[in-house]
Amino acid sequence: MGEWIETVTGKIPVEKMGKTLIHEHFVFGYPGFQGDITLGRFNELDAIDAGVQAAKAVQQFGVQTVVDPTPNECGRNPEVLKAISEETGLQIICSTGYYYEGEGATPYFKFRQSLGTAEKDIYEMFYEEITGGIGETGIRPGYIKLATSKDTITPYERMFFEAAAKVHKETGIRIITHTQEGTMGPEQAKLLTELGVNPDKIVIGHMCGNTNPDYHKETMKYGVKIGFDRFGLQKMVGAPTDDERVETIVQLFEDGYAGQIMLSHDSITHWMGRPLEMDEQVAMLVANWHPTHIFENIVPQLKERGISDEDIDQLFYLNEVSSLVK
Repeated sequence: MGEWIETVTGKIPVEKMGKTLIHEHFVFGYPGFQGDITLGRFNELDAIDAGVQAAKAVQQFGVQTVVDPTPNECGRNPEVLKAISEETGLQIICSTGYYYEGEGATPYFKFRQSLGTAEKDIYEMFYEEITGGIGETGIRPGYIKLATSKDTITPYERMFFEAAAKVHKETGIRIITHTQEGTMGPEQAKLLTELGVNPDKIVIGHMCGNTNPDYHKETMKYGVKIGFDRFGLQKMVGAPTDDERVETIVQLFEDGYAGQIMLSHDSITHWMGRPLEMDEQVAMLVANWHPTHIFENIVPQLKERGISDEDIDQLFYLNEVSSLVK
């Protein structure tokens, strides 16, 4: 029997994940949305409806699984994900974890750190959710979400990495990360593997914020997968253009790294808090930031550049990569 992974409707064999989008958000909100309920009240039915439409859209392209690594303090809602999954048949995997220090809910654990219990508290949070379920939902995460700041891993963030590594060694849980503006990828991979995490179970996220192929090779040498997972998000939060991302992927393919890259969008189907308002220029920059953009626009570009269907298929499957390490 192979390995299993938890979805919001129960565990499945990893090989049954099939074609996967590795990093999308059905519901997301920056910490602080919880206090804006007068004008930004959460409508669960609207969130489910939007998620169902997104799920059906990606299923038209053969997607069987979506990983939703929304951090705990950013609107994570496993029950909404379960409702979307049950209505559509899409396999959805949620996570446990907190966001990076600059945009996360840091005061909670910093206060507990001042009491000397933060490290224990984070470990217990991960372990209990992974083994017993999130709150009273009974839904178990399939990933731990970790995140670091731009150009640094802060002591606060390292607490989460260390707790995650400990729980991983006890449970086998997979790990997915956030790299702010595509920095600290090699450092994340090095830290996690030195802490004893199996590299086959690590995806270093948002690496497409960096367009230097050598940077990606330095990360992948640890045996991890990397996420080119912000397609459609251009010229914001330090993001390059999609054309630059495609050019980087092509260079990595030519050097034999297709088996260690996964594609996604980091799209957000339903924002917690008030609906977003954006001017025309910003709206143009994110016009393709939706969960079918890769299939409609990026895959054809890769084919035009001579990338084979077989190599493109690898970008959506969570295969082991240890044997591919350069």
